[in-house]
Amino acid sequence: MKYAIIGCQHAHIEIFISEMRELGHSCAGIYEPENIALAGAIAKKFGIPLADDQQLLLDDSVEVIGCASINSEKIDVIELCEQYGKSVMVDKPAVVDAAGLARLNSVVERGKIQVGMLLTERFHPAIHKAQQLNAAGTLGEIVSVTMRKPHKLNASLRPDWFFDKVRCGGILIDLLIHDFDLLRWFTGKEISRTEGYVGKDILPQHPSFYNTAAVQVVMEDGCVMQLYADWHTPMRSWTWGDGRIFITGTKGSAELRLAGDPAISTENPLLYVITDQEEWRDIPLEKPAVTITEDFLARIAGKSALLTHEAILQASSASIEADATVTYAVHKMKEG
Repeated sequence: MKYAIIGCQHAHIEIFISEMRELGHSCAGIYEPENIALAGAIAKKFGIPLADDQQLLLDDSVEVIGCASINSEKIDVIELCEQYGKSVMVDKPAVVDAAGLARLNSVVERGKIQVGMLLTERFHPAIHKAQQLNAAGTLGEIVSVTMRKPHKLNASLRPDWFFDKVRCGGILIDLLIHDFDLLRWFTGKEISRTEGYVGKDILPQHPSFYNTAAVQVVMEDGCVMQLYADWHTPMRSWTWGDGRIFITGTKGSAELRLAGDPAISTENPLLYVITDQEEWRDIPLEKPAVTITEDFLARIAGKSALLTHEAILQASSASIEADATVTYAVHKMKEG
């Protein structure tokens, strides 16, 4: 299969490129009109030509498109791919507002192409194993899930659009979309409502950039979940983000240390479980049977897939609706 990349504003697209390459598929080229440095670096790394016209990557020989455009512009690429009958895998988030969500819904309803999104956390070995235990009833009925998602900011390396909420979507949509997806996956329940705060403490020169998000999510059965994200992982941290997930059930609890732990292992993620029957223990992890790219290609082939259109739309809808209901608060700010 031949594929191409239209839009290369974030290195996340390397996940798709690497997995397509491992499957033996070839990339016809990368088109990116603005972030030439990143596109050039990825092109050099993988031996992919750069294209100066996106139309060159939409001919009949190209079957699938990958996209990591500016967040607000991904829906334009999705609709372009629909026009040419090419399924498309986009980086998250696919859309950043209600208008974009309506357009995405229309593409899905027309059913001409498959749209994938790099909601990679379902394919994380620790998360995958935790969900296996959950599905087996090891933890009982889930009563609480807490997720922490701190990130390094590296402000000097970020493009201007990243600090513009209209173009980026902001911290809640950009980061917590993963968590809204996982809540539905873990619990098998729909999200009822979300309340919380998004805070701004830094970078007054970017008035629409907010750096913390803390929300409570009420599921349809009344259970309350907690989600937190920030852009304050210290620069000397061993990881870009010390992500943690805590799952509490009626029969046991699980703790996921997604980037390992500097006191134990910084090379591998960790999963700990304790139940009414067994003491606290380290659980061996398992990779999913397929990668997120293989899962997407299976959907294109008409086969069953883990990450469906419904899951993508529901996660997108939940994050956009939450962003509209939370309180945005500006605190006393400082530069930097």
